[in-house]
Amino acid sequence: MAFVFALILVALVLFATEALPVDVTAITLMVALMLVEPVTTTLVDAGLLAEPLYVLHQPGDGVSPLTQGLSGFASTATITVLAMFILSDGVQRTGIVQMLGSRLASLTGDSETRQLGATVGLVGPISGFINNTAAVAILLPMVTEIAHKGKTSPSKLLLPLSYASMFGGMLTLIGTSTNILASQLSAELLGHPFGMFEFTQLGIVVTVVGTVYLMTVGRWLVPGRIEAREDLTDEFEMGEYLTEVVVREDSPIVGQTVRGALSETEFDVDVVQLVRGDRVFLEPLDPKTIRPGDVFALRTDRDTLVDLLDAEGLDLIPEVEVDDAELESASEHQNLVELVVAPGSSLVGETLTSANFRQRYDATVLALRRGRELFRQRMDRITLKVGDTLLVQATADSIDRLNVNRDFIVAQEVERPDFRRSKIPVAVGIVAAVVGIAALTPIHIVVSALAGAVAMVLTGCLRPQELYDAVQWDVIFLLAGVIPLGIALQATGGADLLADLFVLAAPNLSSIVVLGLMYVVTAVLTNVISNNASVVLMIPVAVEAAQQLNANAFAFVLAVTFAASTAFMTPVGYQTNLLVYGPGGYRFTDYLKVGAPLQAVFAVVTTLGIAFFWGLAPA
Repeated sequence: MAFVFALILVALVLFATEALPVDVTAITLMVALMLVEPVTTTLVDAGLLAEPLYVLHQPGDGVSPLTQGLSGFASTATITVLAMFILSDGVQRTGIVQMLGSRLASLTGDSETRQLGATVGLVGPISGFINNTAAVAILLPMVTEIAHKGKTSPSKLLLPLSYASMFGGMLTLIGTSTNILASQLSAELLGHPFGMFEFTQLGIVVTVVGTVYLMTVGRWLVPGRIEAREDLTDEFEMGEYLTEVVVREDSPIVGQTVRGALSETEFDVDVVQLVRGDRVFLEPLDPKTIRPGDVFALRTDRDTLVDLLDAEGLDLIPEVEVDDAELESASEHQNLVELVVAPGSSLVGETLTSANFRQRYDATVLALRRGRELFRQRMDRITLKVGDTLLVQATADSIDRLNVNRDFIVAQEVERPDFRRSKIPVAVGIVAAVVGIAALTPIHIVVSALAGAVAMVLTGCLRPQELYDAVQWDVIFLLAGVIPLGIALQATGGADLLADLFVLAAPNLSSIVVLGLMYVVTAVLTNVISNNASVVLMIPVAVEAAQQLNANAFAFVLAVTFAASTAFMTPVGYQTNLLVYGPGGYRFTDYLKVGAPLQAVFAVVTTLGIAFFWGLAPA
């Protein structure tokens, strides 16, 4: 038991600090649990240990520790979540969500109230039927566009977008991966898996309460960190970092390539575009041979510019403002966009240099925003994280490629010609069939969801090669890795011990108060570590605590499930919070200021709702 608690402590630290990606941490935990028994058995044989440690089963029970350790990969929860990613992607590729968003956007105008109502009112119901992280990723460009067109700060809408997707995910079983995992744990411990609409009535209550909060108190608390500006260079405060220079006749770089003369120097400078006569060139610029009279738009700071002018034989062009209009003069199309690093992106953990960003995407990064931090110098040294926002200049073709690249979310609406609009009825029908079959027949949700995923391919809503791109593999490996940790917590008696401590810490309190405390503890834990890890750790404890109190264990499972899916108080508590962190320009404390009151309201509403709908007397 001591080993398992030590492992949990290490896991909590790694999940909270993200010293390793959460999926890598989870798989490391799984491997550690499987190594304990054979390693300690070897030490016993060598006379170095008195007895082996058993963490995934008890000696003589006939259970294979290897099977238990790998059970996360065979889990119905893991496979169901995988299938739901595919279903969500099939719906996304039809463009129906974007069409709904555009219809609503046309009705909002410049009214912040209507904009906020449209944002919350759209993402909430959608998140009940497709993965809520995917819902935020799809709607983020639309919401940003609504804000800018309506002269509203995007910050006023993006945090509500994230929050509404979380409580909207509690409308059905398939709204979040957390619900699906909790359903499996409930089935294993209580023999009571969640039905498709098992908790929809409570989900509607919290959605209504959450919406009222965001439209009233939340609207006042959410800060307008980013001013409503149409000019992206102004929004990223690039005025002191963008300039134009001309190549003198006697410049030593005449005849050299852009790569040799300007790109690969010790100077912190990026060549943004080249103006030669009446023509404007964007990436790829590196192979261009420099000529006298060439005009370069550069991204650099003033001190570096002074050194660069002297060293390379360049003259500053005075009284030229390098703004969006200047940078988009290369074509009639949009050349300047914000890119958000998406969950599961291959760039997470990389730098712009190690990812070979400029050559790989034919795009130039002008600035990087992480929350309220703006980086406009030495960006090639910064390790990228989910939610980082890049101000990028590229050709229209490069932006089109970036728009369909799963590593990024383009934070402005870009026309997607590849939407399969003719497949909208088919994709929606498949999701409806999956939901209906799971709700109305004995067929398990994992079978229904897998059948739906196959149907998405057979009907042409998805192409076979798109299946693997549709899945957020970091979530799958996270689930597979943390499930054995829950098994170890139960097998070693750790869940019993934590339940004992929980009940002892709340002596002489009524069941409803303990239920509320269970919600609060889970919510706080979820705001620090992964929501799926919180469910795995807390549901066994909740069941044991309920049994000791002679209370309804299923009610306690629901309290943990709802708390784990509503992590409002930190940007790291939930992926949707990270997605809006950079585009909204938020501070860490903004989540606490807006999310803590909402978390407190939900603690009361959810606890009372569970007691009302399911009761606290043992079933």
